[in-house]
Amino acid sequence: MRFDDSKIEEIKSRVDIVELASEYLTLKKAGRNFVGLCPFHQEKTPSFTLNREKQIFYCFGCGQGGNVITFLMKIAGKTFPEAIKDLAQKAGVILPPRVTDKESRERETLREKITSLNLRAAQQFARNLQAPSGKEARLYLQERSISEETIRKFRLGYAPDSWNALADYLEGSGLSLKLAEQAGLVITGKDGRFYDRFRGRLIFPIENVSGEVIAFGGRILGKGEPKYLNSPESPVYIKGKNLYGLNKTKEEIRRKGFAIIVEGYFDLISLVNAGVGNVVATLGTALTREHLELLHRYTTDIVALFDPDEAGKKALNRSLDLFLEMRMKARALILPDGHDPDDYVKKFGPDKLEEMISHAQPLSDYYIENVIGGGATYEDKREMIRRAMEFIGKISDQKEKALFIKRVAEKTGINEDLLIKALPREKTASAKTKLPLNIDADTVEMHLIQLLLEYPKKIIQIEEESILNYFLQPRLKSLGKKIIEMYNEQGFVDIGVILGGDEDAPLRERIFQAMIKALPADAVMLEKVFSDNLRQIKKKWFKEQHRQIKLRLGKAQESGNDDLINELLREKEHLLMEEKELN
Repeated sequence: MRFDDSKIEEIKSRVDIVELASEYLTLKKAGRNFVGLCPFHQEKTPSFTLNREKQIFYCFGCGQGGNVITFLMKIAGKTFPEAIKDLAQKAGVILPPRVTDKESRERETLREKITSLNLRAAQQFARNLQAPSGKEARLYLQERSISEETIRKFRLGYAPDSWNALADYLEGSGLSLKLAEQAGLVITGKDGRFYDRFRGRLIFPIENVSGEVIAFGGRILGKGEPKYLNSPESPVYIKGKNLYGLNKTKEEIRRKGFAIIVEGYFDLISLVNAGVGNVVATLGTALTREHLELLHRYTTDIVALFDPDEAGKKALNRSLDLFLEMRMKARALILPDGHDPDDYVKKFGPDKLEEMISHAQPLSDYYIENVIGGGATYEDKREMIRRAMEFIGKISDQKEKALFIKRVAEKTGINEDLLIKALPREKTASAKTKLPLNIDADTVEMHLIQLLLEYPKKIIQIEEESILNYFLQPRLKSLGKKIIEMYNEQGFVDIGVILGGDEDAPLRERIFQAMIKALPADAVMLEKVFSDNLRQIKKKWFKEQHRQIKLRLGKAQESGNDDLINELLREKEHLLMEEKELN
């Protein structure tokens, strides 16, 4: 789908990339730019850079870059039309109404359709909660001291104990039950009819970090199994890539500087209800790298609540690997006497919980004490050391590794040097070692590519004057053609899409680095720089043509080919006339 060029430019001029990024990241002013921890890879030192004057971003660590549109696409997982639509709404830009013919409807993405359907379902579940049929669910929430404000905040709802209450509502509203099946809201029976997945349950709408309803969880109110029923994965929902509540709690996480990870919907809702707002919950799955990548946008300090049983120890073991790999500071919080967060905060209050959090021990210490264990016998101690060494071998950060070895030495009474010798040998070289950049690229041609990306309206002039015909570098000429094609098709250019492959990374990084470092130009200066750049490209092209003719003339004279000599002299004269016009 192609949007009007003027509307895209209006959106880009109205939406401040620094303000947009601040909704997802913590940024600090650094000279002309703003910097923060990159949301697209793991890092301790901020290398993610935004330039407000040019409205672009670039990470000097992983090479990701782009403008306000591509930032939203990358960080929120949106398509180009979805990003344009969201930014237009944010900026107050009115997009031309979409024609509702068959072709246009078919162009709507499946993702848009499902999230729209999910929102309608969430609204209906919320209405059910307030209806007479929702009395049992309302009483249940009252018994658990959940306030009306919290109910509204998390869009809690109710699914009546009926086989087709939602299916009838959706069908009566003209919505597709086939689509509802893809969303996980209904299932097909043996008779081919559609039935509600959620029946007689308190409903928890699951939102992604952008606030879109992507799935649902349902708790049974009476007896029955399963106690909790969740939506299956769908085109918009992968449980290992989403955290419950993050959309509502991300600002409090950023403000407090750390996040509490709990396991269930009610654990999170009870904590938020009690005033502990910096909390997220996993969605019936173990903690994943994608979960931590989401949290990494807002904090690198985590407090993880684990059960002190064997399953909890295993979960801790898996999680610690991830925390160390992602270079995140993690603490373990074990609530006493088998309490879960919900009943603990009800019994002792939020202040007592905050006090316990302040004394939570580092996850690595907890791991040594409770997972690696002690060891009364020689065999026990040997097994403990084996597990410890196996784990330490996975730690990439040398300081973290040294601290861990020291703690294990203290725990076991074994000399640190002996433990170091017992470590698996590290490879001296890696296939992933970053090689120095060595790009065969012309400086003035690179500069024009940079200008086109910063000022895409100039693409029209480049195309009209056939400037790419004067490019000497085939790779840059091909890149220029792709830029023009993307601009003509979509009205904007994303160099990250055009140069998306690993083999393109050096060139992509070089372009973004040039863009982020270059000073912005006013209209008059831009015209001067642009004209001068075009002149230099043409001059270099003419110089190369003269060189080629000279070489060919020399060979023709050596072979005594008079016809070829005369042809080359005419070609040279024509070339000189063209060059004179340029000057």
